[in-house]
Amino acid sequence: MNTNNKIHLIAADMGYGHQRAVYPLIQFSQEGVINLNDYRNIADWEKKYWLNSKKAYEKISYFKKIPLLGDWVFQIMDYFQRIENFYPQRNLNAQSFQQKLFFKAVKKGVGQKLIEELNLNPLPFVTSFFVAAYAAEYYNYKGDIYCIVCDADISRAWAPINPETSRIKYFAPNKRVKKRLMMYGVNEKNIFITGFPLPLENIGDNEEVLIKSMSQRLLNLDPLNVIDKSNLNFKINENKEINEDKKIVNITFAVGGAGAQREIAAVIVRKLQKSLEAGKVKLNLIAGSRLDVYNYFNRFLKELKLQNNLAIEIIYHPQKAEYFRLFNLCLENTDILWTKPSELSFYTGLGLPIIISEPLGSQEVFNREWLISIGAGLDSLNPEYVDEWLFDWINDGRLAKASINAYLYAERKGVENIEKQILLKD
Repeated sequence: MNTNNKIHLIAADMGYGHQRAVYPLIQFSQEGVINLNDYRNIADWEKKYWLNSKKAYEKISYFKKIPLLGDWVFQIMDYFQRIENFYPQRNLNAQSFQQKLFFKAVKKGVGQKLIEELNLNPLPFVTSFFVAAYAAEYYNYKGDIYCIVCDADISRAWAPINPETSRIKYFAPNKRVKKRLMMYGVNEKNIFITGFPLPLENIGDNEEVLIKSMSQRLLNLDPLNVIDKSNLNFKINENKEINEDKKIVNITFAVGGAGAQREIAAVIVRKLQKSLEAGKVKLNLIAGSRLDVYNYFNRFLKELKLQNNLAIEIIYHPQKAEYFRLFNLCLENTDILWTKPSELSFYTGLGLPIIISEPLGSQEVFNREWLISIGAGLDSLNPEYVDEWLFDWINDGRLAKASINAYLYAERKGVENIEKQILLKD
């Protein structure tokens, strides 16, 4: 048993996914979040390697919107990180190009200094970035090594180079990932289905925060009371903190870490302007930690003379940890989360129906499939007509139904399950 009750928590400052996955676990960390691509005493060459990788990914992701050429360039990049068809189930443990590329960097020295430093106090090593797990194993980390999987299906790169002999243990968000890891050769005893770690502040000790949010959400999303709610384990009208007369639909639109799809936000605001001004809708625009996205949002709000409208809020902070805190606070009052199917897909476990923007990359395609399979996600229709289809979806109850499905079928005890496995095991 880990008597110190602490862990080393490692992510990567690349987009939001890896850091968002570890944010709910900071309370267990010895030194907060350590980023593999920007840790203390990182070598200049190592930092430059990661900076160039990050810039290339962001440019290609944003470049995708350029007709023909953008799609072609993105498809080439996505090919090298593709996820093979799941069926027929078969042995897929042959190393991929992406994996070989990252492992070559590890053998060159990526992560070596970090592992040497952490080995002075070998607490459980918990990471949301598979390259950090590679480095820990390659440089003989003395403690247990755990890897949190951030997607509903994964490429070969997530599994160890030599899976049969590896001691890396995995926290899988669902059964599909467990089966996929086993197809890659990972020993079943090293895979634990925990669910994705969701923020505890949005759940509460006895789910009281979640139930309050759900109660208000279902009132707002089912104003005509057309959806049967008898299968819920709580009654909406018993929650004293909800406002039965409120019924203002609160939408949160999130832009990804690469800043792609920001233009959709401008269309949504323009088409919902009358509803925003009439107090029928509230809109949260998530700029994350990107100043360029924040400035973009402010520019088009000013053009529409909506910069002072209290029905619109921009969520932004240059420090990611503070951005995550503000985002989670925003989610308490969110009725609909509109996003591409990134790691935010798992936030449907908070009872949030997801309107799904176009996926970017193979992993997001599978995240979308998972959302639809549990009935918690709906593909976005043309944003140019959102002022029509959104209210149809509210009046016919399909968003309320997606919220109920999310509450019933998506795992939300990821933090608790991970804690039990790492810190409370015998």
